[in-house]
Amino acid sequence: MLNENPPKQLKRELDWLSAAIMGLASVIGAGIFVSIGLAAEISGSAAIAALIVAGLLAACNSLNLAQLAVNHPVSGGIYEYGYKYLTPWLGFTGGWIYLLSKTAVAATAALGFSGYLLNNLGMTDAGILVPVAETAVFAIAFIVLGGMRSSKISTIVVVSITILSLLCLIIVGFFFCFSHGFEKLTFSGTNSHNWTINFLQSVALMFVSYNGAARISMVGEEIIDPKKSIPRAIIFTIIATMLLYICVAVVSLGSIGADAFAEATRVNAAPLKAVADSFGIPFVSNFLAVGAVTSMLSILLTTVLGVSRLLLAMARRGDMPSFFTKLNSAGTTPDLAVIAVGIIIALLVFIGDVKVTWSFGTFGALYRSAIVSLAALQISNEERLYPKWISWLSFWSSLLLGFCIEWRYWLIGIGLIGIGLIWHFTANCHQTWNKNPTPNPLPVSDEGAKM
Repeated sequence: MLNENPPKQLKRELDWLSAAIMGLASVIGAGIFVSIGLAAEISGSAAIAALIVAGLLAACNSLNLAQLAVNHPVSGGIYEYGYKYLTPWLGFTGGWIYLLSKTAVAATAALGFSGYLLNNLGMTDAGILVPVAETAVFAIAFIVLGGMRSSKISTIVVVSITILSLLCLIIVGFFFCFSHGFEKLTFSGTNSHNWTINFLQSVALMFVSYNGAARISMVGEEIIDPKKSIPRAIIFTIIATMLLYICVAVVSLGSIGADAFAEATRVNAAPLKAVADSFGIPFVSNFLAVGAVTSMLSILLTTVLGVSRLLLAMARRGDMPSFFTKLNSAGTTPDLAVIAVGIIIALLVFIGDVKVTWSFGTFGALYRSAIVSLAALQISNEERLYPKWISWLSFWSSLLLGFCIEWRYWLIGIGLIGIGLIWHFTANCHQTWNKNPTPNPLPVSDEGAKM
């Protein structure tokens, strides 16, 4: 049957600051609590420089997103941009990889939340790790089902606690490092023959750490005055994140050194706790643990929000089942999409391999960045907010950094893209056979129902 009514639109409830807070909640998570340690293991104290380079490249990608979100302010982000400015298959694969990689990261965040919480409570029984993580997933999904307003309040509370705990670490850490002359902050090994590839790999890993700004464009349909609010929110997010990351990296590497920092990441995935413990102040260590717990919750919260809106957009185009387009009675939440995302994350919790998840997240981030850059290049000069060289730099850097990822993760990513394309073309053929035209993309015109 043909669609008798146009899809119901989401209400605009987010100002630029609320959108920026959502972006910060998306960025400040596993990146700062885990990936800095991964980068330090590969390139030592040069991870600080990798942070800066990754931040600049992420800023280019974020400006591309801001440009696209202003010209096409709808829910779905990269998925809609690929469809509008490139080809349907690029739009679909961008959305497909976003959905898979972000839900995998969220599953790891759920396990991280469980691990940090149980460790802080002195509970070491591994048998309750997964049940606690599952409880967190369903609790967050329940909050998101309450609508964007309740989700916004929860996000503000969570990200505030996380940032305060990191600021506490930074302030105490700088006093500690100054008193010891930053003796642990060395840059040995920068002349080794494989230093360049190691540095680029660190940049790739840290690039993912800035990737939460894309979440802002995912909820573009719900942002008030998107042409002004979206660029402001994205730029604020990337600058604030870069400053916070650099300060944390300097304090961490300056207090315990790159080797100890990397070991703490490898052994217990809690490098910042090792840093806080080195200060000899229990309050700082305990407060940081609380911040880590809230950080993992923020990843869960913003992932369920962003990915459910992506699933909504994909369903509106016919790339996912149409029942995901249904909103609640208040028009604030795609209920079935939220429930589906929660179930997917809950299933992935049973995997929980941090290294695999983060590496696949790197593949997904670079693939999406390349698509976003190509889409931004299609915008006319009259409508362009930022120069084209930003998009070209973002595109070529994404390809270059992609070659630094281990080949097995490329195989996994390409295989999943292939599976997605099979589904995509099968769904399109099914629609053609049934003579059921693809629903209009957002935003839908006000012409009313079509017979």
